[in-house]
Amino acid sequence: MAAGGVWVFRKDGVMELEREASSRKALVYVPANETMRSLRALERRLASLGWERYYEDRAVVQLHRRDGSLDLISLPRDFARFRSVHMYDVIVKNRGHFKVVDL
Repeated sequence: MAAGGVWVFRKDGVMELEREASSRKALVYVPANETMRSLRALERRLASLGWERYYEDRAVVQLHRRDGSLDLISLPRDFARFRSVHMYDVIVKNRGHFKVVDL
């Protein structure tokens, strides 16, 4: 099964899907067919959709919509830690603009 994995609860109470090491995914910005390869590139695309930085610390960058909605996206500052749970968060809050593909 291509989308297989196991849901686990981390110590901080957050549920996360653990995938097999061979299952590599990438986030693609659909209108330009651009693979997001860095936090900077992703933030640039999200900014064009009305997102701006709300909070940041050494590990996390949070973005919120300028229109005042309650939506919030949390991303790891280190893009190497960007996982499918982050990808799907971006997709759900920006329907039709992003997709996840297998590498």
